Amino acid sequence: MSVILTQTDTTVGFLSQNAQKLYEIKSRLSSKPFIKVYKNFKSFTQDGKRVVNSRKNLVRRSKKTTFIINDFSFRVASFTLNSQIFRDNSWFYSTSANRSGEKFCRDFCESKADIIVENMDGLREKDSSALIKINRVKRRKLR
Repeated sequence: MSVILTQTDTTVGFLSQNAQKLYEIKSRLSSKPFIKVYKNFKSFTQDGKRVVNSRKNLVRRSKKTTFIINDFSFRVASFTLNSQIFRDNSWFYSTSANRSGEKFCRDFCESKADIIVENMDGLREKDSSALIKINRVKRRKLR
């Protein structure tokens, strides 16, 4: 699977279904997992994932929010760009488009990406998503 450089709903990101490629690009420890981004809630449930009933509406309606359940981090975010790649795949691993711990550098990102999907606004680094850890009883905002 290819590595895609694109503007996500939050910031510039690398997307791929191959986590190993993303680990190599980011020079990141394999013990630190990536966020899995689903194109809709139905794709999330079809992947065999579950959210307790009391938290389903929170997950469905949230914007620019990443959730952690146990050790699994995910986000439900529609892809704003009308691209065949995004229509064909229901999920991607996602990470910010930079080296681990560094700022966005377009030259670095373009050299590492197999496919670049960009609109007229270009690629801009923005704020990262909110991070909320949820379970049956409580939720805790981490970022």
